[in-house]
Amino acid sequence: MTTPEAILATNQAFYQAFEQLDIHAMELIWSKSPSVTCIHPGRAALKGLDQIRFSWDQIFRNTKQLELAADIMAVELRGTLGYVVLLENLVQVVPEKRLEVQTLVTNIFEWEEGNWFLLHRHSSPLMQ
Repeated sequence: MTTPEAILATNQAFYQAFEQLDIHAMELIWSKSPSVTCIHPGRAALKGLDQIRFSWDQIFRNTKQLELAADIMAVELRGTLGYVVLLENLVQVVPEKRLEVQTLVTNIFEWEEGNWFLLHRHSSPLMQ
């Protein structure tokens, strides 16, 4: 179903996988396209599912606890592409540290084989 609500459902599944530190659920959300990309805050761009999966796996392995709130700022749909712009408030507990971060995020989805998949994610830290 190519509606904004369908994109938001996939976006919500992404955040559930993120908050639950579930690499297998996370992997199902990403596009299998060779052009899939991800930019974590302050990091270089990752291209390809292998690099992206490895990065999320490292984040999840090094996180003891995660609390996440995402406020949707915009949702747009254009044919087989759609995007969600969000403001993330993240509390991450890693060994011996508690990090509180606010980021501005764009998640771009592509309609493939009857489902929406995450094609690109760009997350930029907001300065306080």
